[in-house]
Amino acid sequence: MNIITYIGRQKSNMSSTSDSNCKDGESKSNDDGVCFMLQNMSTDDNNISVCENCGKAEEESHKLKACTACKMVKYCNRECQIAHRPQHKKECKRRAAELYDIELFKQPPSQHGDCPICFLRLPLLETGRTYYACCGKVICSGCTYAPVYDNQGNEVDNEKCPFCRTSTPRSIEEQIKRTTNRVEMNDAQAMINLSCDYRDGAKGRRGYPQDYTKALELYHRAAELGNAGAYCNIGLAYNNGEGVEVDKKKARYYYELAAMKGHTRARHNLGCLEGRAGNIDQAMRHFTIAARNGCNDSLNKIQQTYSNGHATKEDYTKALQSYQTYLGEIKSRQRDEAAAADEQNRYY
Repeated sequence: MNIITYIGRQKSNMSSTSDSNCKDGESKSNDDGVCFMLQNMSTDDNNISVCENCGKAEEESHKLKACTACKMVKYCNRECQIAHRPQHKKECKRRAAELYDIELFKQPPSQHGDCPICFLRLPLLETGRTYYACCGKVICSGCTYAPVYDNQGNEVDNEKCPFCRTSTPRSIEEQIKRTTNRVEMNDAQAMINLSCDYRDGAKGRRGYPQDYTKALELYHRAAELGNAGAYCNIGLAYNNGEGVEVDKKKARYYYELAAMKGHTRARHNLGCLEGRAGNIDQAMRHFTIAARNGCNDSLNKIQQTYSNGHATKEDYTKALQSYQTYLGEIKSRQRDEAAAADEQNRYY
């Protein structure tokens, strides 16, 4: 006997009992209780689910699948989903947009993670970290700059990778070879570095011939591996027309994918897009998240918005405090010493 049949019988029994033995009003109270149970069954995931189109109940041999966009209703199969689409379309789009908005504005994880040596959060600023093609590690400027000692306390040669102790490359050719090897090993960051070489061409660090097509191919390979920076660079390509036709909608789409994976510059770009479109509230949400992840440009945008009267003092204070929290997470004596010794090691 299923639960619906059981409750139905209980309702029938309670009604007949109330007619013969109960005082006026008691039968109505019992019926209301049963109705409450029945109404709430449809929203309880632990109870019976039915196909929204044909009404067939889910059984062990008959599993239903939720609508992939909104997750609110279930169907027997694709045919039932297509048949029910005209009735469900409007509500589905509304709920799907809500879910996407929730995902877009969640506080993302740190874009670069922690330094594998000192275990402090890696800074957003590129001069505060270095990628090593020998082992594929990204290491902070403090650990790169700091002297290395042996177990006797003697300072040893630091012309090696701080992590794997491989000697630093002596020529551009050797650097290129190591990067190419890492690309062949499906290292997403190596793909990004090589794609930027192709994008920048002769004006870049290694003087590659400019080739936007190869750059875009590498971006997509890195994106398939989940690299947030790759999504941002694809967005930039569509925004600037580098190897593809200018397409602002696609640029926004890839910026959003990057932002949801924690890419702070992509988040800042989205804030700028929303600001130019007059969507100040949305822009402020993006800028606030980006400031929390170390984007000084976003903090300046919030300050500017406050100065123009389109944001409150509380908005700016909150953003400033979150930016200071970020600074507290990345600051260290070693990083300060590295920055003081060379401007190229500045990390904020």
